[in-house]
Amino acid sequence: MADNDNIGAFDLSRRKLLAGLGAVGVASAGAGLGTTAYFNDTESFEGNTLTAGQLDLLVDWQQTYDFGEGQTFVSAHPDHDGDGEQSVEIDGEVFSYSDYPDDEDPDSNGANLPVLDCETIPPLAEAEFGTDPVTGEEMETLVRLTDVKPGDSGEITFSLHLCDNPGYIWMQAGDISESGGAGTEPELIADPDNLGDLGDAIDAKLWYDEDCDNVHDDAGPIDIMLTLDFSGSMLYEQYGGVASTDSIQVNGQNYTETTKIDLVELGTRQFINYLQAQNADVQVGVAYFDGEGSDDVVPRTGILEPLTTNLSAVDTALSGLRQKLANVVSGAAGSTPFDGDGDPDPYSNADGIATGTYISEGLDDAQTQLASNGRPSAEKRNIVLSDGESFNGDGNTNYAPPASAAADARAASPAPATDVYTINVDGSASVLQAMAGPANGSGGDPLFFNDIDDPLNIPTVFGNLAAQTVAEKVIMEDTLANVLDALADGNGVPLDGNRATLYDELSDDPDDPDREAFRGDGVMHCVALSWELPFDVGNEIQGDTLGFDLGFYTEQARHNDGAGPDLSA
Repeated sequence: MADNDNIGAFDLSRRKLLAGLGAVGVASAGAGLGTTAYFNDTESFEGNTLTAGQLDLLVDWQQTYDFGEGQTFVSAHPDHDGDGEQSVEIDGEVFSYSDYPDDEDPDSNGANLPVLDCETIPPLAEAEFGTDPVTGEEMETLVRLTDVKPGDSGEITFSLHLCDNPGYIWMQAGDISESGGAGTEPELIADPDNLGDLGDAIDAKLWYDEDCDNVHDDAGPIDIMLTLDFSGSMLYEQYGGVASTDSIQVNGQNYTETTKIDLVELGTRQFINYLQAQNADVQVGVAYFDGEGSDDVVPRTGILEPLTTNLSAVDTALSGLRQKLANVVSGAAGSTPFDGDGDPDPYSNADGIATGTYISEGLDDAQTQLASNGRPSAEKRNIVLSDGESFNGDGNTNYAPPASAAADARAASPAPATDVYTINVDGSASVLQAMAGPANGSGGDPLFFNDIDDPLNIPTVFGNLAAQTVAEKVIMEDTLANVLDALADGNGVPLDGNRATLYDELSDDPDDPDREAFRGDGVMHCVALSWELPFDVGNEIQGDTLGFDLGFYTEQARHNDGAGPDLSA
């Protein structure tokens, strides 16, 4: 790929908008722009050379049509055998991805999508558009609608994997072509000029498909326990608790350094505030776990806030976590978060604090809350965050293996069956990954595991989990013509890397503070577009055709403000 010296003039040609548009980093000076945009470019469909910049957006997709008889595969990437269903061969084993929910297919509902990552997604040069399911002809654009009948529908979900550096992402459309067709007598009566009316007649929805299942999900009642690591390594510099020497403001308090527990406080309170703003049908509680000191007879674990619908009380419980953690780990035997006897200075001498990380006991405390205070009709979730191994400290308690405790939680032994989500903050990834999985399912499920190399990403993870708790966020619901117009306008539609922030993709500025960059660690994010032709449509669309391409543009977050190449000051 050649360096793009004029980043403000990137075009939306077919070769740059063939579905899997990514961005590969090259240092580019913005011609005519007031600032330099670092590491940004659109990736063409063929002839690419990965250059030295550390920005790489990998994209895959699944497209389906429904002619009233169920979903039909149209095109996908990767698609190892060209049958239109997303599949890839890795080390001689074929993985298929029937993304939309199917009760008879255990690999549906996005169950296998995490196999696709920065190491396994094939290059875009291998992508094919497939054939038009109506005409049997090769598709010239990613989406091509011909001979559409009332009630017909379709959908395409893209999964985005931003590798290396964090970056801002825009979704774009181009190569839009519409034709009135041959012009039958009924159509000419309704539409004498035989204009292309199909885009205006089709209803469309663009949304963040959080579970990547090709279906927009509404929200049901959910009971959630946040199970948080209160060990010394979350706060004290002596044990790796300082995540950054940059200052941070937490709950109105300014600190000259940033600790892991500060980031947990920001992330969890953002989680709660978002659920409040969305009027989510939830109960939330908070459990904590540490280890035990030599004078303790039981582990220092417990409940910070019982399971409740009072989210303001939960928000209060999650305030001042530096002090509450310090009370637990550096206080006297039997200390609780509310004693006030701990030293919250990250640089204080932390010798002699309680040691060990009793993940299992914390998880069990949370499960007891779900069992005693949970609602019978509500889905159950336990979100466990830790930065350490699970081990037995200096005290008297023999710890239980976390994977076993999580298996009991998932299997309703004792009840209730619970989805176990885990967040590893640069700790024991294997332990927390083994715990993660759905209710009545097995552990080790990547969809339920979040591996964070940089603690600064903790708030974003909680934001994404919040977005999975409420109805999936709709970016735009309008006619297909209007959705395509928005995607084709300027830089396209700016996407938000953290859906829990109150950002409006259509009306807020791209550099609005509530719009966050996407993490650069390959974590999968899905965006979907669905369409349906209503049954009450008139004859004016008979014979009409519509084709278009979709793509993505990204630029590195560092040194850029998210305004985009055309709007940077």
